[in-house]
Amino acid sequence: MLIMIFILIGVPGLIVLIDFLSFLFTGDQVINKIVLKLTELASLIILPLLYGGFGAKNDCCDDDSAVFSPDHQLSIGIVIILCLAAYFYSSYRIKITSPVVEIIVNVFLLIGIILNGFIAVHTRELWLAVGGNLPIILLTILAIAKNHRIFVEHSQELSANSENRFEKFAWGVLNLKPILRYPIIFILCLPVLTILVLLLLLVGQKPDSLIRAFTDTYKHGLSQWDYKCDNIQCGGHYLCSVAAKGHKNIVKPKRFGVRNGGRIICNRQLLVSNAFEELVQEKVPIAHRLIRKQYDKVGRLIHRYYGVFNIKLISDFIYVLMKPLEWFFLLVLYTFDRKPENRIAKQYLSSEDRQLIDRI
Repeated sequence: MLIMIFILIGVPGLIVLIDFLSFLFTGDQVINKIVLKLTELASLIILPLLYGGFGAKNDCCDDDSAVFSPDHQLSIGIVIILCLAAYFYSSYRIKITSPVVEIIVNVFLLIGIILNGFIAVHTRELWLAVGGNLPIILLTILAIAKNHRIFVEHSQELSANSENRFEKFAWGVLNLKPILRYPIIFILCLPVLTILVLLLLLVGQKPDSLIRAFTDTYKHGLSQWDYKCDNIQCGGHYLCSVAAKGHKNIVKPKRFGVRNGGRIICNRQLLVSNAFEELVQEKVPIAHRLIRKQYDKVGRLIHRYYGVFNIKLISDFIYVLMKPLEWFFLLVLYTFDRKPENRIAKQYLSSEDRQLIDRI
């Protein structure tokens, strides 16, 4: 597995770094063109597809929870495609085009660099940042340098006397020294993204989709939805945890409990259900594994729509719906456990408190 990761990430990253350093110090790229094309394919296409998480869902209990918000993946996907188009256009064209197109291409190259910086912070994986985002950034810098070289070589083919205002402005920007040119192109990223956002509105995306693609996620660097995973026990009693969020006079919370180092609200239903699972796990472990596997499927469905259960009336309904099961669990506990109330009482307590109850 480690060898595969090194081949997919380490080798392309090393090749790009060698080529970039050669260009930086000598002005020439030393990597064979075929090897470089394969490296570009691995770094720019294959790796983003592998770790981009497109199509994944937000899930508190899944380590592969969506990197980009499912509702806003279209926006981020379009930006990535446009940045890739600008890169491959810059890498394989041999002649200059109109000043306006040259500016737009360079704008999307800069957007690609900025985007990869945000992705590196968001994923919080050093190996992905070094082996994935960094090579993409270096390749993009090489593409920008190639654009500058081609413009210098072919600038005489462009008309500086065009009557079109945009072309005059673009020509002026392209003729500036790099120290002035690229800050201006960086500023131009904002109006270009604004136009893109307006176009995305036509296909149902929101004005802030590019931002929410990062923030409306769980457990990543720029995620703002981690609070939605509060009071969720992965592999725990999903329905009972939901039911405990209802009106106090209905769900009747009894006390706080400890789960995974965090504090949760416990009502009688949750305590009885957990005691029942503990009993089954002790007496019939094979049956417990089968039940747990099916129940986890229900849990994953609940996590997907967990925000709905912040509505107290819905939690009240789940609590009432679970009542027959609670009575069944009690029947089993009182039938097969010598001290059922002790077992119920010690659920979601610290190990010290559980030992005190066991002595009773």
